[in-house]
Amino acid sequence: MTATIQLEKIVDNCNPLAIRIESCQLYTSLSKEFQEASAKNIHLLAYLHGELSKGESLPNYVVQLSRDMKKIENYNFIYPVGDPLFVNLCSNPAGGRAIYSIIQPAVPPKTDALFDMVEEALAYVIDEKHDFETPKEQEKILLDLLHSTVLIDDSLSEVGQHKVQKRKKGFNIINVNKETMSVLEYALINEKIGMGIIEPLMRDPYLEDISCRGVGTLFIEHKVFGSCESTIEFAKDEPLDHFVMKMSERIGRPVNIRRPIVDATLPDGSRINIVYSRDVSRNGTNFTIRKFSDIPISATQLIQWGTFDSTMAAYLWMMLNEGMSIWVSGETASGKTTTLRAVTEFINPNAKIVSIEDTPEVQVPHENWIREVTRDSEEAHTSIDIFDLIKAALRQRPNYIIVGEIRGKEGNIAFQAMQTGHPVMATFHASSIEKLIQRLTGSPIEVPKVYVDNLNLALVQGAVRIPQTGRLERRVLSINEIAGYDQTENRFDFVEMFSWDPSSDTFTYRGAGSSFLMEEKIGPMRGVDSRDMSKLYDEMKSRAEILERLAKMGVTNYWDLWRSIKTVSKLGVDRSLNLLKAGQKL
Repeated sequence: MTATIQLEKIVDNCNPLAIRIESCQLYTSLSKEFQEASAKNIHLLAYLHGELSKGESLPNYVVQLSRDMKKIENYNFIYPVGDPLFVNLCSNPAGGRAIYSIIQPAVPPKTDALFDMVEEALAYVIDEKHDFETPKEQEKILLDLLHSTVLIDDSLSEVGQHKVQKRKKGFNIINVNKETMSVLEYALINEKIGMGIIEPLMRDPYLEDISCRGVGTLFIEHKVFGSCESTIEFAKDEPLDHFVMKMSERIGRPVNIRRPIVDATLPDGSRINIVYSRDVSRNGTNFTIRKFSDIPISATQLIQWGTFDSTMAAYLWMMLNEGMSIWVSGETASGKTTTLRAVTEFINPNAKIVSIEDTPEVQVPHENWIREVTRDSEEAHTSIDIFDLIKAALRQRPNYIIVGEIRGKEGNIAFQAMQTGHPVMATFHASSIEKLIQRLTGSPIEVPKVYVDNLNLALVQGAVRIPQTGRLERRVLSINEIAGYDQTENRFDFVEMFSWDPSSDTFTYRGAGSSFLMEEKIGPMRGVDSRDMSKLYDEMKSRAEILERLAKMGVTNYWDLWRSIKTVSKLGVDRSLNLLKAGQKL
C-alpha cells in the first residue's frame, strides 16, 4: 500500500454502508486473503479506511502468527480471531507496550430501544422447550428465535433503522435491513453466550493473560509480542462493577460486598480472579483472567521454543514412565502449569491418573483419568479442599496423583501418598531447590526432613531475560534428583542433573553416568545389573533422538505427539527409532 492511493469519501465516520466493494480502490489494493476477509466482514474494510484517513499506515494481514515474529522490532499486523472479529496489533512508536486494537462490527448509536424491543420479543417466544446442552446449541436456538421475530426489510437504508409491525395478540414483528440484522446477531450472541466487552480477547488464541486493574484500559500478555495495552476500557466504576457481577453470576460464583474475592473457572477453562469494589481495591473492581489453550502445549513444542532440550525431555520421559514423583517449581508466571501439562504425556499410557485442583487447569491425555476439583462453600462443613481430595485419591488406587498446585498442609498429605507408593506430580511456588526444601520442611507443610527424599525430582523453571535478544522467555533452570537427608551433617543431598547456562541460552547435562534415580531406582526396578547401567543412558539418548526427529517432522500437536508416544510404548524404543530413521511416521 503506498501513499498515492486516493481514499474515497466515507460518510458517517467510516460507516460500512458507505463502502461499496466493487468501487473501492483500497479494496483492490489488498492481498487476496485480505480481500476475502474484507468482503465477508465489511467492518474490517471500514476500519482500514479509518486508519488511513488518520494518516496511519496500512497493516499487514496475517492468517496465523508465529513465535519468530517476536524478532520484528516495528510491526503492524491484523489477524483474525474468528469471524467477525479481528485484532490490529502494532508496536508503539514511542516505545513501551504494543497497542492491541479490536476490530468488530460497530453497534450504531441510539440503538438501545431496538435492542430492548428485540429482547422483549425473544422473552415472549422462548420457553422450556428451548433447552440446550452446549453453547453451540444455545447459539442456534437464539439465532432461530431472532430470525422468527426480526425480519429483513431492504427498504430500510440505515443501520439501526427499524419498523414495528404491531399485533393485537402476541409479540410484535420488527423489521430491519440486512446490515442491522448482522449487528443484532453479533450483539445477541456476544451478550448472551459470549463474554460481552472482552469476548474478542477470549477468542484470541495468542493471549496468556487479560488484566483489568480497575477503571481504565485493559492490559494483556501476548504469547508472541509480550505485554500490550488494549483499546478496551471501563471508563467508570458502574459499568465495570455491573460487568463483573454479571460474569461472576454466570459462572456460579457471584461476588458481592460480603464476598468480594472470587477464584473461579470460566466456561472455556480459563482461570479468573476477581476483587470486587473499592472497599478492597483502591482503583476499583479488578479482575485477571489466565487463559489456557484448548489444545495443551506439547513437549516437542517446548523443545522448539527452548524451554528445555530433547535430552531433558527424554530424561523426564524415562522418569515419569517409571513412576517417579516430580514437582515443577518456580515463581509466578514462570510456565509451571504449561510444563506440567506437557510432560504428563510421558506417563505410561496405561496408567490410571487422578488430578486434583482448585480450578481445573491440568490436561491429561490418558483414557483412565479421574478429574477432581475442590468445592468452596460459605458453610464450612460442605466445603471440599485439596487436603480432602488427596486423602480420597489414596483410596482410588491411582498410578499417579497430579495436584494442580500445592500451597499448604495438603503438601504433607502428598508426601504421605508418595511414602505409600503413589507417585505425585504437582506445581509449587519456589524459585530454587533450596527454597523448595525450606518451604516443604517449614510451616504450614512441615514435612519431616527424613521424608523429603520421597520426592524424587524437583524441576525449577523461571521467566528469564535472554542476553542475546533481551526478551523474556521461559526456561527450565534446573532438574534435580533428591537423594536424601544427611542427619549427621544436617543437610540435603541432591544431584543437579541439568542446568541452564544464561550466557549461551543452552542446557548443560551434568548427570551423564551418575544419575542416582537411574541407577538406584529405575535400574533395580527393571532388573538391570549394575554393570549394565550404560544401557539406561543409551536408551535416554535414543528417546532424545526420537523426540528430535518427531519435532523436525512437525509432530508438535499435543495429541499427535501423544499418539506417537503410545506407539513407542507399544513397539519399543529401538524399533520406533529405526522406523523414524527410515522416514516412517509413528
